[in-house]
Amino acid sequence: MVLKTIYLDNAATTPVAEDVLNEMLPYFKEHYGNPSSIYSVAQASRAAVEAARGKVAAALGCEPAEVFFTAGGSESDNWIIKGVAHKLAPSGKKHLITTAFEHHAVLHSMASLEKEGFEVTYLPVDADGLVTAEQVRAALRPDTALVSIMYANNEIGTIEPIAEIGEVCHAAGVFFHTDAVQAVGAVEIDVKAQHIDALSLSGHKFNGPKGIGAAYIKKGVRLPNLIDGGGQEGGRRAGTENVAGIVGLGKAIEIATADIPHKAAKLTEMRDYVIKTLCAALPYVKLNGHPTKRLPGNVNLSFEGIEGEGMLLLLDAKGICASSGSACTSGSLDPSHVLLAIGLPHAVAHGSLRLTFGVQNTMEEAKAACEALETIIPRLRAMSPMWEDIEKGRVPAHLPVH
Repeated sequence: MVLKTIYLDNAATTPVAEDVLNEMLPYFKEHYGNPSSIYSVAQASRAAVEAARGKVAAALGCEPAEVFFTAGGSESDNWIIKGVAHKLAPSGKKHLITTAFEHHAVLHSMASLEKEGFEVTYLPVDADGLVTAEQVRAALRPDTALVSIMYANNEIGTIEPIAEIGEVCHAAGVFFHTDAVQAVGAVEIDVKAQHIDALSLSGHKFNGPKGIGAAYIKKGVRLPNLIDGGGQEGGRRAGTENVAGIVGLGKAIEIATADIPHKAAKLTEMRDYVIKTLCAALPYVKLNGHPTKRLPGNVNLSFEGIEGEGMLLLLDAKGICASSGSACTSGSLDPSHVLLAIGLPHAVAHGSLRLTFGVQNTMEEAKAACEALETIIPRLRAMSPMWEDIEKGRVPAHLPVH
């Protein structure tokens, strides 16, 4: 028997939309010219690249000249964070600010800079995963070069007060970057109105292809090149352009941002149904992340007394794809740094599940996931020594019954 796959891990990646794929196909076989060449076949590629740049700019509220194509969100994060740090270091600005629960592309970039002598302040987040503009203001110093705070968390879905943080940074004359990989296409973004100086995004998070992303860097800021070579991307990023990928990114972001309120309402309905259903049906369950200031399609729940890996395996046996944390660290046995940052004990963090809905999902699939988990959780708890200890009162539960 072949099970129907129910894909609920859209925070990890999304399927390429049919319209996106169709837009890309001609640039593999027909319009295959190198955009840097001068003949007509190549100029068709150049025109397609620039049209996509315009679509990204329209989605972010910036100018096309402020958009640079990269290989993805991690490259954009690395380029912006390291580039700003190295550019401002000669003027004595060697202090950086971020949060304790950023994506590893940001945290590891910061750690790399620390090895070079930079000082990094890691702001704590509250139990819902929020950091405040006041925390940022209090951490600013005369030698602060950069503040980098993610727009929305990839694991628990909490949306940060980006406009307020941007205003604080703008008033202090400090460069502000946000990793918006999870936010683009999910919420309305206007980099000028929100005082964002630089932003990272990745196409495969909103039904575009993998291996293509973009960096918005405000006009007038010239960062050191991350990749040297030819003069592509305004001389900022060397390498022949991934034309098909860029075209796909442009089409995907155009579709993803066309009617965000309508899409968000659909995803929120599925999200809230799952949260309400599972929290009512099962004891010792906790929602992770802010209850309302969260991405429309993000569900992250902790189930006390079990291990997340067991949930994933049993869900997979039912054809349901989910995650127990960040996709980039799913092979790790350590608890998610995000869940630890919001104060979850190790035992509870280990029993966490992330379900993330996309535009292709349906309410029927949300209901199927709930039905599966209402069977799986009691089954795993029945086999768990941890759960037996809780039931027999040998150890106290960390979570309330409901």
